[in-house]
This record gives sequence, C-alpha cells and structure tokens, in this order.
Amino acid sequence: MSKRIIGLVGLLLVFSPHLAISASLEELERRLNIVTAELQKMKNESAVSEAEYQSIYGFGPAASKVYTLSRGLSIGGYGEARYTNYVSDQGGKQDQADFLRFVLYTGYKFTDSIVLNSEIEFEHASTEDDGAVSLEFSNLDFLLGKRFNLRAGLMLIPLGITNELHEPTLFHGNDRPLVERYVIPTTWREMGVGAFGELAEGLEYKLYLVNGLDATGFDGKGIRGGRQDGSKSLAEDWAVIARLDYEPLLGLNLGAGAYLGNSGQGQEFAGREVDAFTRIYEAHVQYKVSGLELKALGSLVRIDDTDAVSAEVGEAVAERISGWYGEVAYDVLPLFVPGTDQYLAPFARYEQIDYRGTDEDVDLLVCGISYKPTPNVVVKADYRNFNNKNRADTADEVNLGIGFIF
Repeated sequence: MSKRIIGLVGLLLVFSPHLAISASLEELERRLNIVTAELQKMKNESAVSEAEYQSIYGFGPAASKVYTLSRGLSIGGYGEARYTNYVSDQGGKQDQADFLRFVLYTGYKFTDSIVLNSEIEFEHASTEDDGAVSLEFSNLDFLLGKRFNLRAGLMLIPLGITNELHEPTLFHGNDRPLVERYVIPTTWREMGVGAFGELAEGLEYKLYLVNGLDATGFDGKGIRGGRQDGSKSLAEDWAVIARLDYEPLLGLNLGAGAYLGNSGQGQEFAGREVDAFTRIYEAHVQYKVSGLELKALGSLVRIDDTDAVSAEVGEAVAERISGWYGEVAYDVLPLFVPGTDQYLAPFARYEQIDYRGTDEDVDLLVCGISYKPTPNVVVKADYRNFNNKNRADTADEVNLGIGFIF
C-alpha cells in the first residue's frame, strides 16, 4: 500500500511541477480529495482480503483464511446442494432436491496472537421448512507459540476426519461418511476450552475440556441426538478429549482421538440418577500420492447405564457401537491431460456400523465420481447401496450435487 501512496504523490508532483506556486487553493483541495478517495478505496479493498487456501490448525481451507491475514476482517464460506433419486427398494420415499447448507465464515484478527473464528450455517434454504440458522462454531484462539496455544468458545470436537474438515471439496460423495455421522456425530460442537500445538516435527496434538453430551437425546441409532451445540446446554457433566496427528512422510497422515465424559447431566433416568459414562475412541489414516487417495477410519463408542437410559427415552440404546469405513479414489484426469489443474476422481467407499443389542446395523457401499473444474468448486455424482441387517425397506439412492468454498 505504501508504494501506491508514493506513486500517487509522485503523479501529483510530476504533472503539477508548479503546483505550490501557481495552483489555486481550490485546485489543490480537489487534488487532495482525489488522493484521499483513492486511499479510502485501498483501505476498503484490504479490509476483506483474498488469502491462500490451505488448512490451518485443523480447520478447512475456507475456514482458515483469517489466520493468513496480518490484521482485520476475513470472510469466507461454503455451500452444497443436491438432488436425490430413490431407487430399488424405495420404501415409499419421494425424490428430493435440497440446497443442503450455505455457510459464512467470519473471522477477525485482533493482533498477531488473538484471533476470532466463526461459522454461521443456513440449512435447507429456509427456516420455514425444517431448516435452521445455527452458529456452527465460534472460538477465540490465543496463539502463544508453535508448541502451545489456547482456544475457547463453541468449538468443533476434534474427533475423526470429517468433523473439523467438513467442507464439500474435502470429501467424496454428496453425503459425509455415515460412520462419521452416527458413530462420530458430525458436525459436532460444544462449549469448552482447550490447548493445541505441535509437539515435534509432524506431530500435532489437541487437548480439550468440553461440555458433555446429554443422554436424554440418545436413541437406537446412537449418540447423535445427545449433542447440545452450545444452546443453553446442561453443564453438570464435562468431558475430556485428546487427539494426536502424525505425518511421518509427505502425503501420509495418521491420527487417533478419545472422548471421555459423563452424559447424565444430573438428570433422572427411570427414577434414578445415572452417570451414563460415555467413551468414544477413533483411529484414522489418509494417504495421497500421485493421484491415488486412500482413507480409512474406525471408531468405537461405549455407554454405561444403557438400561436406565433406554427406559427413559423409550427405545433400546446400544451399550456398544462400532463403525468403520475404507475409501479409495484416483484422479484420472492427469493421465489424459498432463499438467491440468482440474480434477476428476472415481471413488468407492464401504462402511459398516454395528449397534450391539439393537436392530439398526447397517452396511453401506458408495460409488461415484468427483469433478473439480477449479479447486474451489466440485460437481459430484454417487450411488448409495444400503443393506440394513433387519430392515428391507431402506431405499438406495442416486445423488447429484454441487459444492463450493470461497
């Protein structure tokens, strides 16, 4: 900006060599007004700046923009829309078209070490038809050093692959992995405080203390309904989360996390107060090399006092839930168009969820293709084949969709 200011002043001097002695006061004022207007324009343009798209501190590329600024306001976001055609064992379902979500990221860098980062989500295009407007996360980061930083507020739970990295350009298929929706209930956020940093080269950690789940929301499909989302949350019980990620070589990422906390929140279940102690463990791996992408995740949930919880909520809540998935994709476009920055990847993902003691077990095969004409835009097509253990009426799906980040 300083070079442009010098240039503007220089132009005044070059084209007006006798300005000081011959220009009228009115002309001088007019030219100074031009300089002032140009300076204001430059200031406005820099208030919301373009940044390089990269993942920082566990956030997706669009959510990370604020960390690349020197100061001030950052705006980004993402969106995704899809059409679903129910096929095969349709089970009475009707085809749907849905603008699933539109998200705005707003961040503000107060100083080099104090950063606000937030996500506001608009779901299903309208609050009048089961849509919602939600604060997906909003936290203050205190960046103290490479090894130790603090975070406080409404925070994304650092478990699995997708919960923190849920922008549509980062996963294959129009739906996020089923295991990371019902075993790890993405997108999941809670009020809390935590520390994060890099212990050694390529070894990162997160250690959070967050508000616990509410077991009155548990059901036959797991813990997803127990999320409190920072909305007048019951805060009698808290949970500890620990996570490690390691990159031993470029393109290979290994990670694991654990969640430990009571979910009773001081309430009575079937006439007695219980802890409903909940444990979640997960491990994951991602590998990318020469167009090949491999991804796998396994997770286990264990819940105590499920007899009392089941009696209270009126349906069987599994004491043990396990799930895993494996995925393979390959960017084939460079084989036909060397040097292209576009992306075309067929993919396949197999998922399995086992609910111990209930009838909700499910196997899922997803096959499809992802096309990115530019890294920030994706067009998706996929087929989802469900196989529920004790239910024959689950419809298979053909999904077509778009997604973008900015």
